[in-house]
Amino acid sequence: QVQVVESGGDLVQPGGSLRLSCAASGSISSINAMGWYRQAPGAERELVAAITSGGTTNYADSVKGRFTISRDAAKNTVYLQMNSLKLEDTAVYYCYADIVYYNYRRRSWGQGTQVTVSS
Repeated sequence: QVQVVESGGDLVQPGGSLRLSCAASGSISSINAMGWYRQAPGAERELVAAITSGGTTNYADSVKGRFTISRDAAKNTVYLQMNSLKLEDTAVYYCYADIVYYNYRRRSWGQGTQVTVSS
């Protein structure tokens, strides 16, 4: 079994910053990509940022230049630094990890953490 746990969601004013963390644990041989999706009320889930095991990053156009994804491979942890937050960044943020365990591969998801940007 694998557990993926996010933390760091909060209420923040426009222009503020937050740092989300996500740690994977359990039956893990290695992790390929890790990343973040978000889902606002009434909207589809969208990719925010992702990072491969080699450190290649990918961002949604709406967050480029404001958000930074990073990874601590030794801790099976991924971070999302969010700066210059906007009202439209309000959403539940979900972390994923592409787990490899011997010949078994699956994408595991966290339960989500709420980010609310409001004045």
